[in-house]
Amino acid sequence: MANLKSLAKDTAIYGLSSIVGRFINYLLVPIYTFSLPAASGGYGVITNVYAWTALAMVLLTFGMETTFFRFANKDGESPKKVYSTTLITVGGLSAMFVALVFAFIHPISSFLGYAEHPSWVWAMALTVAVDAFSCIPFCYLRYQKRPIKFATLKLLNILILITLNIIYFVGFKGKDPGFTFYINLIASTLLLLALGKEVMGIRSGFDGKLVRRMFSYSWPILVLGIAGILNQTADKIIFPFVYDGADAHAQLGIYGGASKIAMIMAMITQAFRYAYEPMVFSGAKDRNSKELYAKAMKFFLVFTLLAYLLVIGYIGLFKHIIARDYWEGLKVVPIVMAAEIMMGVYFNLSFWYKLIDKTIWGAIFSGIGCLALVLVNIIFVPKFGYMACAWGGFTGYGVAMVLSYFVGQKYNPVNYPLREMLVYVVLTAVLCVLMHYVNQSMGVVMATIINTLIIAVFVAYMVKKDFPLSSLPLVGKYFKKK
Repeated sequence: MANLKSLAKDTAIYGLSSIVGRFINYLLVPIYTFSLPAASGGYGVITNVYAWTALAMVLLTFGMETTFFRFANKDGESPKKVYSTTLITVGGLSAMFVALVFAFIHPISSFLGYAEHPSWVWAMALTVAVDAFSCIPFCYLRYQKRPIKFATLKLLNILILITLNIIYFVGFKGKDPGFTFYINLIASTLLLLALGKEVMGIRSGFDGKLVRRMFSYSWPILVLGIAGILNQTADKIIFPFVYDGADAHAQLGIYGGASKIAMIMAMITQAFRYAYEPMVFSGAKDRNSKELYAKAMKFFLVFTLLAYLLVIGYIGLFKHIIARDYWEGLKVVPIVMAAEIMMGVYFNLSFWYKLIDKTIWGAIFSGIGCLALVLVNIIFVPKFGYMACAWGGFTGYGVAMVLSYFVGQKYNPVNYPLREMLVYVVLTAVLCVLMHYVNQSMGVVMATIINTLIIAVFVAYMVKKDFPLSSLPLVGKYFKKK
């Protein structure tokens, strides 16, 4: 129970930085969509380039974030030596990446479709290299259980990004999407400087034998990470290559803008991961750990389903985050959010193979899921456009989730409360059907009122079943007296 309370506290702090930070970052969405009309394709360019940089980020970190936690918690290992070795390794990979990009900047720019804008490519290459290096000091903050500094720096970085974007797009009425990449480089560089104290941990030196053992653990995680990030970004990378039309970036921009509304699921999953990952590795020897994993899975699902209902119920309000000419893409929101929930469930399931050092399974599951996603996109995007992108993500995460569960139950079984979880899923599905009818047949004000009542049904069931008011702080004393 103490571990569960610690998980809840750390999730709240990390969640504050993640959710508040992402919420502040949402200011970029209206800034971009109102400054860059859908037809211009400007936001499609941003969506496409960010997808490529997300893939590069996974390659450069090389699975060393999870590997750091694993080795730092191993008996006989020096956490400081593990940290410095990890930092030097990722720094070296990042430096080589930047050198290669600058050496082949013109062919790379041409391949990506930005032959006339090579500066966009090298700006984002430098940014992703700095961000990859900065990931390791942030891991060390999590290892040291310093969520306050972690959250503060993350929020400051986002505030800098927002401020500079407002200055350019609002203050100067800028229309060049490439300026977003230069702004990212400035913000990332400032963030790295703020991590100066943690970067000094590099002085503990480099252990060649250690890094070889770490690589043997991390390379399957790298494959897993590549497949995982492709599940999130492959559609945005593939789309310009396979879409049958001259307005590829315009259509991609509409999809990217609408998908941002669904990213509340990514916020919750990320916040949970930041707190959950260190706790799982440090408590792996606890004989009650499997019970904790089962409870954590259920609570994760319950709260993500509640978030799902909130977004669907108030979509008439949330849609104003993006400009009106992007609204046609709102039909992807329920699908993308469902995919994000499955991705979160898959992440929670994934610890069985990490804890027994069989990370190759993660690579297999994610690889198969990624293959399913890519095939859906290649086959169906030419005919159905960005709707195929949404269903591709749904398919990819669903396949990986199901595979991880059934194989995991064979090698490291956990008694998840499947029946209770299924009831929540079915209840959510029924309520969503009602909300869809309400949203289609009524005005925004009336739909918001009725959907609030529908959401209250879910909350009432949740309170009655798993979160009785008598167990809550402050108000719990009153209900116990009753």
